[in-house]
Amino acid sequence: MSKIIKAVIPTAGMGTRFLPATKALPKEMLPIVDKPVIQYVVEDAVSAGLVDILFVTGRNKNALENHFDRFGELEAHLKNRGDQELLDNVMNVANLADIHYTRQGNPRGLGHAVLCGKRHIGRESFVVLLADDIMQPGNDLLKRMIDLHDSKNATVIALMEVDPSESHLYGCAKVETTTDTDIVKIVDLVEKPKAGSAPSNYAVIGRYVLKPEIFDVLEKTEAGSGGEIQLTDALRALAVDEKIAGPVYGIVYRGPRHDTGDKLGYLKAIVDFGSQREDIGSDFKAWLKSFTK
Repeated sequence: MSKIIKAVIPTAGMGTRFLPATKALPKEMLPIVDKPVIQYVVEDAVSAGLVDILFVTGRNKNALENHFDRFGELEAHLKNRGDQELLDNVMNVANLADIHYTRQGNPRGLGHAVLCGKRHIGRESFVVLLADDIMQPGNDLLKRMIDLHDSKNATVIALMEVDPSESHLYGCAKVETTTDTDIVKIVDLVEKPKAGSAPSNYAVIGRYVLKPEIFDVLEKTEAGSGGEIQLTDALRALAVDEKIAGPVYGIVYRGPRHDTGDKLGYLKAIVDFGSQREDIGSDFKAWLKSFTK
């Protein structure tokens, strides 16, 4: 059993790509059918054994706290009308994990958001999950990443292969192969490289297993791409100098994944998850076929 039980989920972004919908509603609360994006991310963490979750929030994020809290009046209403299935669903959300909140008062990038979790995490290894990235439920990516951390005493980053023409949109890794086809050793990282200059087509996606030394590096990391403190820059420092915190590995994820921070990615997620629903999936797929003729 891994000793890693804590996760940090940055949620302070303003969601400007989804305005005006996100003027009053956090982008993390946008629904995929009847479940908000953020719940999929939390359930992914819980399925990997993470029971202590810290949201790094900002203004206008009260809906997140309300969603993962008890709602006595609603629970009583559902109980009185005998809707046990909905009651169970509502109560299960509040019991997913031990959830905490801290504010990122001056958003200065993903690296800064992770640094905001230092006091809560302490000197333990932990996981970072990006709230826009949702994987297919039941995937074992995060569990495998934690297992690799434990066996190698290493920082572990989730990667995916992208078309080289899209490499400039991501942090990209320079890697060395290992005896495992989907595990690589990361020797360098570049945040959003210029077109044609990426070290590979292995792009960093939103799951990280980090050692506490990352906080020491982040505190010294200067603003990089976009004038923000980039987590990728801190991870690069670890990759090029193993003396800091040991090696950095990547697991290449080839399963279904959706970037719900992008409008097209969000719509794809709705179609994908909606099509797989037992209650509406068959009817939805039939309608899609007729709609796309």
